[in-house]
Amino acid sequence: MDMKHPLIVMLSLTLVVLGVIAAMDPSRPGPVPVPAYPQRSGNPDSGYHFLVYGDYVNSGVPLSFYRLGFGKDRRNALQRTGVNASIQHDFTAVKAANGATIVVPNCLQCHAQRWGDSLVIGLGNSLGDYTLSRAISSPFATHLVDSWMRQHPEAEAAAQAFLRVSRTVGRQMATQVRGVNPADRLTALLVTHRDPNTLAWSDTPARQLSQTVIPSDVPAWWLLKKKNAMFYSGLGRGDFGRFLMGAILLTVNDTVQANRVDARMGDVLAYIKSLQPPAYPGPIDSALAGKGQSLFHQHCAGCHGTYGPEGRYPNLLIPQAVIGTDSLLNHSNYVESGMVDWFNGSRFAKGPHAARIEPFNGYIAPPLDGVWMTAPYLHNGSVPTLEALLDSRRRPAFWERSFRHPRYDLQRLGWVYREKKAAGSTNTDNTPLPGYGNKGHPFGDRLTEAERRTLLEYLKTI
Repeated sequence: MDMKHPLIVMLSLTLVVLGVIAAMDPSRPGPVPVPAYPQRSGNPDSGYHFLVYGDYVNSGVPLSFYRLGFGKDRRNALQRTGVNASIQHDFTAVKAANGATIVVPNCLQCHAQRWGDSLVIGLGNSLGDYTLSRAISSPFATHLVDSWMRQHPEAEAAAQAFLRVSRTVGRQMATQVRGVNPADRLTALLVTHRDPNTLAWSDTPARQLSQTVIPSDVPAWWLLKKKNAMFYSGLGRGDFGRFLMGAILLTVNDTVQANRVDARMGDVLAYIKSLQPPAYPGPIDSALAGKGQSLFHQHCAGCHGTYGPEGRYPNLLIPQAVIGTDSLLNHSNYVESGMVDWFNGSRFAKGPHAARIEPFNGYIAPPLDGVWMTAPYLHNGSVPTLEALLDSRRRPAFWERSFRHPRYDLQRLGWVYREKKAAGSTNTDNTPLPGYGNKGHPFGDRLTEAERRTLLEYLKTI
């Protein structure tokens, strides 16, 4: 395909996609373009420093208590200095208001993952275990923490806000399967306990939520530079920094702290935009990849864009009736509308960097940079490999990978897994569960096996 005129190519491809959808069913809605919004800029080095050293979460467990559970991490994957040199990459030691040294979770809990001997910042963490939150908040665990804290009153004061939140919402956010993330649930729970303008905490929730914990896979951070809207259903509109600072809802004291963190979001966004996906580490058949590129332009680029120096990404929302993937996540934005109302009436939606939530009945077709290493696939991580994503007949209903010694298949592009006959434990992906379904996105089914192989080879290159 001639790529000398990328804008003309993208317009043509989009029209082709719209025409194909209309031909399949004229009553079906077509893709919806997402407009661009002004974004803050800043210093990426300052943004990185704030992410790995900052106190945007300002209450946590005392350093000595952290050491009891985790000891000292000698890998120092982030090459941090001082006390943080021996703290795991996804925690940060900071000074509390009373001078005590505390350890708090940071953004890399979700937005970094170990890959062999390396840590890839920006790769969504699909190895975490959030099925344990009920156990962490159990009466026995709470008793142990309380007993220790009573012996260390200064530490207890520094940990109070973190412990209060953990005890209030911790038992309400356990996933049913390991490897998926309950971030949407956590946010919904936190906003029911916070005033939308003062951010003050109330132990009594303003509204009751359903008991459903909807899982999601964490998208790669490096995709954000191309996107006009955040989150899988494209509901995050306006200033991205207002969404990035959502972690403060865990322990924020007042609007003074919120404003201080808000002022750093331009730097954080600049750092995230500087991230690039790692290159595929194995050999690539260039002739086969060339054939796959032509196939990709013909069948995939209309929604997912083109790649290379002159690539273009169309930012299209795909209606549920077209994409057909598990709908529980996008439908929840309408059912749990209280969170939407809270955000759109809150301080996050006001001022010079305002943001809004705009629900959509469907999902955004994401950019595919580095897609080869971002398994599992779909918004809920229900498909273990790209090979299975392109051929729905290969998608296992129950599958299990090793979390202790995870291995990646560089040919099928995804996790090495075992297909199971039933869900035996939380380590088994259980796609019949509501929210965990692996149906939809059937577009690769119409290709031949040989065509899918060439397409996989091309996807290694982007």
